[in-house]
Amino acid sequence: MQQKPTVLSREIVASSRLFRVEEVQLRFSNGVERTYERLVGSGSGYGAVMIVAMLDADHAVLIEEYCGGTDQYELSLPKGLIEPGEDVLAAANRELKEEAGYGARTLVHLTELSLSPGYMSQKIQVVLATDLYEETLPGDEPEPMRVDKVNLRELSALVQNPQFTEGRALAALYLARDLLAERGDFLP
Repeated sequence: MQQKPTVLSREIVASSRLFRVEEVQLRFSNGVERTYERLVGSGSGYGAVMIVAMLDADHAVLIEEYCGGTDQYELSLPKGLIEPGEDVLAAANRELKEEAGYGARTLVHLTELSLSPGYMSQKIQVVLATDLYEETLPGDEPEPMRVDKVNLRELSALVQNPQFTEGRALAALYLARDLLAERGDFLP
């Protein structure tokens, strides 16, 4: 394993309501120095969750929401921030109810994913939700989200959909599909 670089200095060079940009001066073990910039959270976050919610043995829930980063409506998995005092599974169930109108009787933490570790510190917890039931909670979304579904046998076709571009959602779907297949709950 490589030796981590020495941090020579760090400074917040810009900030907004959601993010701070941190400039980090580093010296690597071979003596080379570089300046990196990275997005860090606002300091008040408790993390985030993304939910692969299974409607049945083959189909996972997708939601459609407006995404400011791409300036278009995108299909993805239900997701959101973990609130103070909430654990990952409780946050996943709450977000699922707020965004898709379902609760889950069974929730399993699958993994933690990063979006772009080269310049972002944020990570998201991926949760598998099964044994769903209908329940809606009011959320903070500015408009109702359209709920859709995807067949886990058709993930390669999903990536051809111009409305589905989120790499971590695709990774989460493949991880859930593989786990369900290992358990015998999904036959590929």
